[in-house]
Amino acid sequence: MNMTNTFEPLVADPRKRLMLFFLLMAAMFMAVLDNQIVSTALPTIVGEFGELERFAWIGSAYLLAVSAVMPVYGKLGDLFGRKYVMIAAISIFTLGSAVCGLAISMNTLIAARVLQGLGGGGVMVSIFSVTADLFEPRERARYQSYISLVFMASGAIGPVLGGTMSDLFGWRSIFLINLPIGIAVIAGLAFMLPYRKPARKPKIDYAGAVLLALTTTSLVLAADGAQLFGSLLAPQTVSLVAFAILCATAWILVERRAPEPIIPLSLFRNSTFTLFLIISIASGSIAIGMVNYFAFFLQTTTGLSPSLAGLLFILLTGGIVGGSLLTGRLISTTGRYKYLSVASLTLSAIAFGLLTQVHAGTPVFIIGLLMLMHGAGIGVGQQLPIIGVQNAAGSRDVGAATGSVSLARMAGASIAISAYGAIIAANLPHGAGAIPGVGNIGELTPKMMAALPEATRRMLADSYAAAFTPLFLTAACIALFGLLMALLLKPVQLPVAAAARKLDDAVAEAAE
Repeated sequence: MNMTNTFEPLVADPRKRLMLFFLLMAAMFMAVLDNQIVSTALPTIVGEFGELERFAWIGSAYLLAVSAVMPVYGKLGDLFGRKYVMIAAISIFTLGSAVCGLAISMNTLIAARVLQGLGGGGVMVSIFSVTADLFEPRERARYQSYISLVFMASGAIGPVLGGTMSDLFGWRSIFLINLPIGIAVIAGLAFMLPYRKPARKPKIDYAGAVLLALTTTSLVLAADGAQLFGSLLAPQTVSLVAFAILCATAWILVERRAPEPIIPLSLFRNSTFTLFLIISIASGSIAIGMVNYFAFFLQTTTGLSPSLAGLLFILLTGGIVGGSLLTGRLISTTGRYKYLSVASLTLSAIAFGLLTQVHAGTPVFIIGLLMLMHGAGIGVGQQLPIIGVQNAAGSRDVGAATGSVSLARMAGASIAISAYGAIIAANLPHGAGAIPGVGNIGELTPKMMAALPEATRRMLADSYAAAFTPLFLTAACIALFGLLMALLLKPVQLPVAAAARKLDDAVAEAAE
């Protein structure tokens, strides 16, 4: 259904609409930034709390909670009104930030990150819905491009800001900074955003959403089975995999009968949708999932401080921005996307393949160039799954198809973060005396490492570099698998007029 001719903006005053949009962007920046800003502070956090084997959960707990609630928030906005759902999501995220900043143990911090994610997922989803209420479809496309810029800006600023704040004010400041921003956004939306009572009350597929969340959560826990239960073949790990299969089977049965399924099963009959779903899982694993580990790698093998390691992320983000701009220009000119998806995963596979050869003495600028190459790969491919599935799906299912790709990307990142953490922990030397002068390698902060004797620092750097080699090899294999899926895509060309109609249909569907 196309609503372009009957659209009435929620706010008539253009200046007030612009002010509301700035508030939305502040909320989006805060929620997206939170996964990036923590990356360069992680070694310091691990140094304070210890428990290196649980390092991965600081990131994956947030992403897991985000992916679990994303499919539900859009429906809640339709049922109860977007204003109060949006304010509730920001409130939960802000409360989670406060608990993170006051955490007294690794367990407390991980639990608080889950609370943050329960709000952050709602913020990310609700912003698109509120934007759809504020701007008419053709104008909306321009503002959605600004949302993409916020995503890119958070990638550039997050690691730098996180490292600098961690050096100057301690790691807790990176979470507490969200409090004044969150409170200001909540107050602004409460007073300025009108409440539009929903015209209809759709049936929410709660069972489908819960079963999908349980499937994802079980797979993430199973991926970290080596650390949680001692082995990937432990009875608990096998039980989690079996439970995930059971939940996935139940989800399929529920979706067949649901009047408004979270993900219509008819979408899977289209090979483009299925292939891009797999590509999204792979790209989430090597893009979002690797952010924290790049920061950890730089600080443990090169001796860079958190702030300097954050600065090196500018190269990664520069590649993302350049690749994204190039992709937009090429698709508007040719209408083709398959070769771009192939190029994207090829760049990342090459970058990770070369990173397996990096050692503790490798010059930092070479590592920076490989991060730039990987960033270009991310930038070239990050919007292709959305473009592809929106073109492949019918207008009624555009919103569901888009949400499925976003969910797959987040789920891939969550599972990969846990798996990467298990790889690092399994390949580091354990026990007192493994490295002379180092009691517990998991309790060293970057500042403590810098104070060690030169010989000890070199042994420590060599140990970390050796532990990261299988991690980079794993990422390279994931990229190669995604590349295989990209090669199987149909060579579709998007007609300009059809693409424009798809965009209008997509936004109209999201606004309903």
